Amino acid sequence: MSESKQAGQFFDAAIGLLRQVRDEEGEHIAAAGTLIADTVVAGGRLFAFGAGHSSLPAQDVVYRAGGLALMNLLPVPGMVGVDVIPATLGSALERVDGLATTVLDSSPLRAGDLLFVISLSGRNVLPVEMAMSARDRGATVVGVTSVGYATGTTSRNATGGFLKDHCDLVIDNKIPVGDAELTADGVGAPFAPASTVVTSAIMQSVVASAVGELAGRGIEPPMLRSGNVDGGHEWNRKVMAEYRDRIFYQR
Repeated sequence: MSESKQAGQFFDAAIGLLRQVRDEEGEHIAAAGTLIADTVVAGGRLFAFGAGHSSLPAQDVVYRAGGLALMNLLPVPGMVGVDVIPATLGSALERVDGLATTVLDSSPLRAGDLLFVISLSGRNVLPVEMAMSARDRGATVVGVTSVGYATGTTSRNATGGFLKDHCDLVIDNKIPVGDAELTADGVGAPFAPASTVVTSAIMQSVVASAVGELAGRGIEPPMLRSGNVDGGHEWNRKVMAEYRDRIFYQR
């Protein structure tokens, strides 16, 4: 079977973006890792939020083999992936005023906690309100977004700004407006989005940075092992029991 030209082009585009993020956002990634380490040491809790497809990088660091046990998903009903019918409802919910505040009112997030808000465009009400409301509660917010959308699109929220304007730290995933890396004759729209690949790599690199920093401070990071290796479940039960006051996905 011959190699697909488009498949190779997509890999090249994704690798290029990953290299760009590594080279240009390395300091911000390390700073986010430090924020995680500081929060863990201070007894705070860790949360990640994303809407629609931006929820996938958030889910990728929660309850997984090789991951930090303390990472929790902050879910919003109807926004965890493409889990509603019609799927367009999820896009509509991102533009509803008050939804993020209502979710935070009933969430375990509190002052001293750390929240990652992931939104590719950062232009809709939900991620902006989530960041603002979390900071109002005394939490630290790291935004993972495409800064390019702030100049290539218009805001869709009452602040007139973007997610990047309401965070303590921003990591730019460098994804171009439209999130499609390829074009081809006979195809009416650009295709092959790379945002999930790149943003998931960012989140994993942030966690890796935090793990290294904790170890460097002489603190053993609470890590999860694969349940598909011998002793994995026993290890994980011990970790989750020890840190049960900061783990919310097992309740």
